[in-house]
Amino acid sequence: MNQLKALDYTAIVLYMIMMSGIGIFLGRFVKNINDYFKGGSGVSWVAGGISNFMTKFSTFIFVAYAGIAYSDGLVAITVIWSTVFPSLIAIGFFAKRWKRAGIMSPVEFLETRYNAPIRQLFSWSGVAFKLLDDMIKLYSIGLFITAASGMPFETAVIGCGIVVTLYTVVGGFWAVIVTDVVQFVILFFATLILVPLAYNAAGGLENMQAVIPQNMTWFNGKKGIPIWLTTYYILLIIRYLGNWTFIQRFYSAKTETDGQKLAGLSAVFFFIFPIIFLFPPLAARVILPNLPNPEMAYVSLCVKLLPSGIMGLMMAAMFAATMSVLSAEYNVTASVLTRDIYQRVFRPNASGKESLLVGRLMTLLVGAIVTVGALFVAGFGGAFEANKLLAGIFAVPMIVPVIVGVLMAKPQPWGALVTLFGGVALGFLLHVFFVKTDAFNLAGPGVIDEVRWAIATLVEIGFCFSVFILSGYFKSADSAYNKRVAAFFHKLTVPFVPVQESKNDDAFADAIKLMYGIAFGLTGLMFVIMGFPSRAMLSGQLALGAGSVCLALSAFLWYKARKAAALLKEEVPTATTVH
Repeated sequence: MNQLKALDYTAIVLYMIMMSGIGIFLGRFVKNINDYFKGGSGVSWVAGGISNFMTKFSTFIFVAYAGIAYSDGLVAITVIWSTVFPSLIAIGFFAKRWKRAGIMSPVEFLETRYNAPIRQLFSWSGVAFKLLDDMIKLYSIGLFITAASGMPFETAVIGCGIVVTLYTVVGGFWAVIVTDVVQFVILFFATLILVPLAYNAAGGLENMQAVIPQNMTWFNGKKGIPIWLTTYYILLIIRYLGNWTFIQRFYSAKTETDGQKLAGLSAVFFFIFPIIFLFPPLAARVILPNLPNPEMAYVSLCVKLLPSGIMGLMMAAMFAATMSVLSAEYNVTASVLTRDIYQRVFRPNASGKESLLVGRLMTLLVGAIVTVGALFVAGFGGAFEANKLLAGIFAVPMIVPVIVGVLMAKPQPWGALVTLFGGVALGFLLHVFFVKTDAFNLAGPGVIDEVRWAIATLVEIGFCFSVFILSGYFKSADSAYNKRVAAFFHKLTVPFVPVQESKNDDAFADAIKLMYGIAFGLTGLMFVIMGFPSRAMLSGQLALGAGSVCLALSAFLWYKARKAAALLKEEVPTATTVH
């Protein structure tokens, strides 16, 4: 397998420098804890929608889902389309509620909705779950880099972990949002270059249909079994609706309507872009028919089809995908550690300056733990299996009291406790004994593991929802609790009224446009420089075209940001809006 050349490493280094620069630049706008963890409650729907999409689209897609596409074909797209529905559901049921809740962390409302112990329990357990989940994501990018460059796996993981941690520590939520948008552009253009190359190398759709007819159907293989697919859709809907970064996008939105719009934009992206991203590994089954590890389909195709320089851009795109996810996860996890644990338990009277410092230290701690933990993910059977096992045992019991608790007032605190502990215990027993062994093979001998997993997961989901909703039929005798919950749900019925924008807000918006303009300009130059040596090839021509588009976009944003120069000469105001 060809490996990275000097030009490729140059592209990766330039990308790293640009991401770090964005974090440092935006760090100067972070004046308080509200800015650091929710962007001053002023994220526009376009930036929020792109960010919401990017925070769910890590290298896990290019490793785990690419492996499914290589092995089983179009069913990988069928599986990943499960991500569309959470955003559609959020438009009708959650976007307005999260904005009206007036929270700074995704579990802050649990004390009002239930009680203080519930808030602490879900904060600590949620942080542990997030750390494990992020370890899998960082493991994926480390695996990808190792396969492409020959770099030791440990070096790849530690290097990526350091970069994403540092720029998130400095820039906070602003860095998350702005880098998400920039990385979206890099990811889109870099991946788009590979699609026509893979199409031509595979001989077009007609040849693919002839060579791998079974892979050109939407329900092929084990992942296409109806019960497995139905279960996975239900599980992904629950996971996304309860995902802390997903919730954070809505309470950080500028208005309630913006929250609904960003959910709609996310749904569109989740529907369209998987087709673009998963076509290359689908074609790889024709181009590279005998890969020993299907999860290496994407990187193997890249090193075969992409010339030096363009391969570096693709690697930068892989960084972009995972760093968007990790930076968002680090920020929201640190918000829980700071707001729900440190401030609530240890320092309730902490000053704003102290809280901001602790928020940055918590982000650093989260990044360090995830980086170290990612080195041991391989022991769980790879990215997809580790993620599936983690979600199957912990996700549903931890999420049901959060997402149903904000929809229904009747379920009681004890219902949340039984759902969490009972659900995790049941999930563990089902997945360890029923799914992994024949000890309790209720589905009958010879049934494949995927069906067992689906049955086990459906049982756990049914248990969690039943117990939690059933607790609502036992009304609490605590009048103070009943009044508090009634007041909370009344608050959710009152529309959020945004604060009138000031001249400082307009100046800050211009500064953000300037930041986008600089970033897109550098991105365009990077594509042009890396594509020029291969200008006689289709890949080089596509890179030059992508660079030209980025440069044109940069020029437009520079024009729109003509007021930003005045801002940079003055004292930096408190940030409230991202455009």
